[in-house]
Amino acid sequence: MRADHHRGLALALLLLVLGLLWLLLLRPLFTAPLAEVDAKIADLQQRDARLRSLLQQQGQVRQRLAALDAQGGGTGFLAEPTAELATAALIQQLEGVVGGASPAGRGCAIVNRTPLEDDGQSGRYRKVVVQVRLRCGNAETLAVLHALESARPYLFVDALGITAQRYFAVPGSAQPQEGGLDVSFNLFGYLRPSPGGARGR
Repeated sequence: MRADHHRGLALALLLLVLGLLWLLLLRPLFTAPLAEVDAKIADLQQRDARLRSLLQQQGQVRQRLAALDAQGGGTGFLAEPTAELATAALIQQLEGVVGGASPAGRGCAIVNRTPLEDDGQSGRYRKVVVQVRLRCGNAETLAVLHALESARPYLFVDALGITAQRYFAVPGSAQPQEGGLDVSFNLFGYLRPSPGGARGR
């Protein structure tokens, strides 16, 4: 009887030790990596489902883009076929925007507009850039920047620098007005890529 009792205690202790070994050693070694693999599989399945959903919409997106192009409103590229013509059109558009924001040039004037060479880092899309410097009042500056960045085809303003001036020279007036801003930025747009994907010249 006593021997059976000792055997029962030894078996219980053995089971307890095995249980502790499972909890402390074997379970972290097997269960945690399996849970991590399960989480990765679930994440990959979700990505796969999203990609399949996007691929199913490919035809609809192409039809929509074709419809926009047919209406003439789907392109964000500059209309001119060459960089030279696009640069001239960009400068002309800038002059029109500044003139609209400041009739007779009383609140805003173009100090400088210089075409810049494309740095070649825009990939298959060739960038047409004009470096601009303006002297404008506060309200005129906001109006010009807003008009340029909301224009179609799409135009972008980069490297914007604004310096407050104590006095602002008004063209045609002997007396400068107080305040005003010295504004410099790069204005650019993109030429439509050629059908073969080569950069335009």
